[in-house]
Amino acid sequence: MKNLPLDGIKVVDLSAALTGPFCTQLLADFGADVLKIEPPGKGDMLRAFGPPYLKGESPYFLLTNRNKRGITLDITKEKGREILMRLAKDADVFIENYRPGVKKKLKIDYDTLKEINPRLIYCSISGFGQTGPYAERAGFDPIAQGMSGIASITGWKHTGPVRVGVAIGDSLGGIF
Repeated sequence: MKNLPLDGIKVVDLSAALTGPFCTQLLADFGADVLKIEPPGKGDMLRAFGPPYLKGESPYFLLTNRNKRGITLDITKEKGREILMRLAKDADVFIENYRPGVKKKLKIDYDTLKEINPRLIYCSISGFGQTGPYAERAGFDPIAQGMSGIASITGWKHTGPVRVGVAIGDSLGGIF
């Protein structure tokens, strides 16, 4: 398709699991050129979400990574970071969902990337924010459902709290 609202926008997607990939799926659906970067080996953890599987692939992974290009890159190695920096230099948008300490250690934080690309729009997705007592904790949908209390209003008397069937926290996080 041509003439989509985000045609010409370059996005570097360094996110994993569901929230970030869903966010970049929406950008790709609107025409952005999204480059999904996965670590070597198992790749994005979303590849293992299932069953059901479609020809050995996770439907969640296939859905949230449609309309994207993809590469494997080891950003824990200097060569991998060099390649990532070249990609970020030419990008319009950079999206990641690392904990604050991890991205700082890997030198993929906003302060580092703005030095090589001052016009870069940097989106950092986090379950608990960038500061505060839980900032370094990983955030996943079941945790958010439990901590928010939504799980306590689902289920039955004999089961106790039950997760909402849809990953609502991850999905809404990707939209916002």
